[in-house]
Amino acid sequence: MSMKFNFAKRADTLKASEIRELLKLTEKPEIISFAGGLPAPELFPIREITEIVQYIFEHDGQAALQYSATEGFVLLREIIANKRMLLAGVKTTPENILITAGSQQGIDFSARLFLDDGDYVICEDPSYLGAINVFNTYHAKYLPIPMDEEGMIMEELEKTLQAYPQAKLIYTIPDFQNPTGRTMSIPRRKRLAELAAQYKIAVIEDNPYGELNFEGKRYPAIKSFDTEGWVIYFGSFSKTFCPGYRIGWVCAEDRALNKFVMLKQVADLQCSSVAQREVAYYMQRYDLDEHVAAIIEVYKKRRDLMLAGIAKHFPAGVKYTLPKGGLFTWVELKPGIDAAELLIEALKENVAFVPGAPFFANGGNHNFLRLNYSNMPEERIVEGIERLGKVLHAYYD
Repeated sequence: MSMKFNFAKRADTLKASEIRELLKLTEKPEIISFAGGLPAPELFPIREITEIVQYIFEHDGQAALQYSATEGFVLLREIIANKRMLLAGVKTTPENILITAGSQQGIDFSARLFLDDGDYVICEDPSYLGAINVFNTYHAKYLPIPMDEEGMIMEELEKTLQAYPQAKLIYTIPDFQNPTGRTMSIPRRKRLAELAAQYKIAVIEDNPYGELNFEGKRYPAIKSFDTEGWVIYFGSFSKTFCPGYRIGWVCAEDRALNKFVMLKQVADLQCSSVAQREVAYYMQRYDLDEHVAAIIEVYKKRRDLMLAGIAKHFPAGVKYTLPKGGLFTWVELKPGIDAAELLIEALKENVAFVPGAPFFANGGNHNFLRLNYSNMPEERIVEGIERLGKVLHAYYD
């Protein structure tokens, strides 16, 4: 018997991706995958976490297994406010922190909070695919802002704000952006905070990669220049600790944060009481900064190997970004090459990547692709880039 549910209209935006179907093939062990945005699993601090879990259930077990406040575990919020946010140059309080299921949940909440059908979202061009998919669910329209090596171009942003005063939201990943790996310069961060106040528009600063800076001290958050509360900051432990916990946070001024708390209540009541304690007690007993430094050492080496391989094996004329941190580099091929078709050929050589077109909110731009260097071991990066180079030469030679 065939069934036909009467779904809401917004369910029409939930479409399976052709690329996702192709990327299912990357689960095969013989595939060298540069496709995901996955951390290196060998860096997860399993021994220390095992100790923390035992400590929790010996000393705090009943509370860990009970319902708790929607806002999140107090100790965790204190550590985020007093340490993680301070590293980004933001002075805030635990009362201005909400614990979320990764920063991805924060993106979903921001769409629910700000967007009606047909509202305009301003974003980088290209932008994070996971955010575009969320905004699509709310039938957003897009005003993409071009980027250069210093991130979103502020002159173009101001022109757009002048032309579209009805725009509801600016969405940005300023640090080691997904997918390009680019980083917004400090003067542009200051200017973005000024423009937000001038045009009275909310800014979503999505910052899962900010601590993974290969060149020293991290960049000050856009929110550190926010004097009126227009910037809403999303943080996450997925890239600096363990993504399986699904622990992120929102940092915002009272009026906005209260709305996010209400959305959290109706969405899932709270994040896992156990997971919140494990993350908090780990940071209380161990030095997360040391752990992040170990991650940076590995990722920097892998980035260098990937970029050296690209320079050696890719055809002349292929352009690529030089990320100063994070997980990705962004590759531009000559016009006329469709990276989705290239992926099919690459998979025949057991190497995978993500085609770039879906990262452009208004479509087009099929000659781009994203490469991840954080997840594969060094020898597989070297081998995979060499294989991909051979595939590319068939399109250039």
